[in-house]
Amino acid sequence: MGERHVRRQVPRWSELRPLVRVEVPAWRRRARVRRAASIADLRSLARRHTPRAAFDYVDGAAEGELSHARSRAAFARVEFRPRVLRDVSDVDTGTTLLGRPAALPLVLAPTGFTRMMHHEGEHAVAAAAAATGVPYTLSTMGTVAPEELAGSGERWFQLYLWRDRAATKDLVARAAAAGFRALMLTVDTPVSGSRLRDVRDGLTIPPNLTLRTLVDMGRHPSWWWHLLSTPPLRFASLDSTDGALADLVDRVFDPSITLADLAWLRDVWTGPLIVKGVLDAADARTVVDAGADAVVVSNHGGRQLDRVATPLEVLPAVVEAVGGRAEVYLDGGVLDGADVVAAVGLGARACLVGRAYLYGLMAGGQDGVTRALDILRADVRRTLALLGARTIDQLGPDRVRLRP
Repeated sequence: MGERHVRRQVPRWSELRPLVRVEVPAWRRRARVRRAASIADLRSLARRHTPRAAFDYVDGAAEGELSHARSRAAFARVEFRPRVLRDVSDVDTGTTLLGRPAALPLVLAPTGFTRMMHHEGEHAVAAAAAATGVPYTLSTMGTVAPEELAGSGERWFQLYLWRDRAATKDLVARAAAAGFRALMLTVDTPVSGSRLRDVRDGLTIPPNLTLRTLVDMGRHPSWWWHLLSTPPLRFASLDSTDGALADLVDRVFDPSITLADLAWLRDVWTGPLIVKGVLDAADARTVVDAGADAVVVSNHGGRQLDRVATPLEVLPAVVEAVGGRAEVYLDGGVLDGADVVAAVGLGARACLVGRAYLYGLMAGGQDGVTRALDILRADVRRTLALLGARTIDQLGPDRVRLRP
């Protein structure tokens, strides 16, 4: 009965416009990427331009996401102790990593699903890293094969040990033949962590075309067009990739690996060997004794075991245990250049970053990754200058501490 009293009218465009969500033209997006002043700005752009499942895969962590939150909270506890009346007119952010020069104490971490974030994927990340002068690490779970990433720049290859050792050995040989200089073995993934955002988003490879994803196409048409008009999204180093990520990890990765497998890999790989995923000083000493050239103190970005130890807090103990026999890197929660400076001051040789550059990739492809690296480089240089340090080597516990 009440409907007879409702007056109808033709909607005006000014009323419809707020309801229509169409991606901005590419040239405007590039301008916004260039104007981004922080990694947080790139994160906001990434969230706007990327489907929810892809964004959540990068942004999320395991279970209650406490480990990731604690990593960020640890960096919030950092206290810098600047020295004044120092000449910082010419600050040098360079260092050496595994005997090679790097423009920053920074390594681009291995990440899976990379072409899901942006169709340029690993090619964009590797090119930006090479132009900046920092190493890029291709993941076993990458969406391009090692042979496809030939080119300039320092390239490392990340490895998960598979149940099939012959296939693992073949993959290692392919990485060496393709020019990858260092091998990074990840040891904190015997089984997949419980990443609840991925479960709730129904994340699969390739993405399923459900009613939800069809609706999402209308909100992110450019992303979907690039996905559907470029080679199928897959894990390039695996023969079978269909299904949920957790199921794939548990099907392919070997949960029985031990120190003997590390010794086997040391015999197979003749270049620098890095072990990633160490959070215990005794474990760090053990893997160095077994031949590791570098150790990455890492909680896998909080994406494996929740409530695990916080990398920045255990870093000094690991550095002491290693005793200069291997380089020590830090991974987990690094989102700005001041974080990098803090970690180096507490003993790390360099930091690995993942989310920081993936936000840039989602925001604007190679331009976005380059912008993320530019932001991090400017952060590092400015923080060094304000600390009264002209070089990375001048950082130490006298300049950085963790507040209780």
